[in-house]
Amino acid sequence: MASVKNLKKDIHYVLGDIIQAIYIHEMTTNGVTESTNALLEEALNSFDELIDEVNAKNIENKKAHFKGVYTKLETVAGQLVEKINAL
Repeated sequence: MASVKNLKKDIHYVLGDIIQAIYIHEMTTNGVTESTNALLEEALNSFDELIDEVNAKNIENKKAHFKGVYTKLETVAGQLVEKINAL
């Protein structure tokens, strides 16, 4: 992991692309549904949680903490993409 700045950028880009995919799905199908709203809410909550974890203070082992955050980002993104594909 190069830096905290790059980790934050990765979080922004990955979850931003997922949110964009949800909006594209809404535009190309029946419009806004409860399932897409729930998916958007989940993506935004995940974004907030990940940014809060990156900004956490008083961490003993920063390298391990940030690797854990990156792993969590990969897991959350994978789950969200699977849910989008299921729509």
